[in-house]
Amino acid sequence: MTGKASFDHVYAEPDPRPYFRALRALDYHLPQLAKPYFAKLVAEYRAERGVAEPTVVDVGCSYGVNGALRRAEATMDQLYDHYTGTEAAGLDRDGLIERDRRLVRGAGGVRFVGLDVSGPALAYARDAGFLDEAVHADLERNEPTDAQTAVLAGADLVVSTGCVGYVTERTVGQLAALPGRRPWMAHFVLRMFSYAPVADALTGLGYATTETAGVFRQRRFASADERERILDTLRDNGVEPHELETAGWLCARLYLSRPTDHEEHT
Repeated sequence: MTGKASFDHVYAEPDPRPYFRALRALDYHLPQLAKPYFAKLVAEYRAERGVAEPTVVDVGCSYGVNGALRRAEATMDQLYDHYTGTEAAGLDRDGLIERDRRLVRGAGGVRFVGLDVSGPALAYARDAGFLDEAVHADLERNEPTDAQTAVLAGADLVVSTGCVGYVTERTVGQLAALPGRRPWMAHFVLRMFSYAPVADALTGLGYATTETAGVFRQRRFASADERERILDTLRDNGVEPHELETAGWLCARLYLSRPTDHEEHT
């Protein structure tokens, strides 16, 4: 048990309005903080590998927020306004999707593939144009099907914003070991979770991992009780709480994992 409050219910809705209402109240902004790091990684990959339009697999993508931030050239605050305002409240799902498609300004030079266990969230992100393809799968419990493998094996980069810990080395390792190119990876990991098992699994597949300096605010604690439980979990795991955590923020670290050579799986 981590002590973290559950928001599972907001990921199973047919559209993202409950998600944005719930998370706005907690000042959730991690995807916004991740955006420039992902953009830098895409640019570096494009320059080094000569791939004009890299494919990014977003693990735990939910409603495609990372894709929306790039394709709509938006901020999290703008997305919050977009989904929690009066106009959005008066629309049905089809009307909301039509409005979202007007928000999308293009592919942004990246193909986005979403991987998630929530069918409704994936369907919405795909219909809205935030994802090019969606893979509805639980790779913690299962291996990908042939059809899913065909999609996921095209990944140039694999990213996530907060799902590692719930998603483990089983999922990440399967993505790294698929036939084809070995993708670069960037994972924002909540500090209550260790990235070591993932890094160890990737090392065995020919990857090297580095930790980026800094601590990144994910969201405010949902309650005083959650704050105390998270701080206890950190200490139990041998991690000294950061001043941002004692001040009321759930925090993450960024890990970059890259293959140590350019060999491809066959």
